[in-house]
Amino acid sequence: MIHRILDKSKQKEIEELFTSVFTSSEGEKEGKLIGDLSSHLASNIDNNEIICLGVYQNEKLVGSIFFTRLQFSKPIQVYMLAPVAVNAEYQGKGIGQSLINYGLNELRRRSANVAVTYGDPSFYSKVGFQVLSEKVIQAPLKLSMPFGWLGQSLTGEPIPTINERPVCVKEFNDPVYW
Repeated sequence: MIHRILDKSKQKEIEELFTSVFTSSEGEKEGKLIGDLSSHLASNIDNNEIICLGVYQNEKLVGSIFFTRLQFSKPIQVYMLAPVAVNAEYQGKGIGQSLINYGLNELRRRSANVAVTYGDPSFYSKVGFQVLSEKVIQAPLKLSMPFGWLGQSLTGEPIPTINERPVCVKEFNDPVYW
């Protein structure tokens, strides 16, 4: 398995992976929704506001994740992990966890302060995420399942309280994802 930082040239490959994974697990409608989201994110990868990482097996993309920057008025680097996809044939083998840890280490290398995500606490707790109160860091839009708002410090210090709603990248500025 080879971990890589991906660029815009991998857009089609990324879209196919996310569409396939989410269609298999959540149905055709969700597969199209997340496939389209991943395509839009991939077309705007700049390795600052939108970072995409992948894992390859024999030159085949088998897993991919995005980190997107949340903007606050204060100078703090907070990135959101979403979406995450691992090819169904490779699930349950630690590939998703390995890829997320690779991404978190990349964020630390870039001096990011905090990573957040919105998902299943039982999965994301395996890679250091904990339930995050919106009194500490708010989500960019209203959450339909607040228990899924998770975070972790990347500095070893407690997550700082930020008393404002962040601005997310335009691709996530839609209530359908929240």
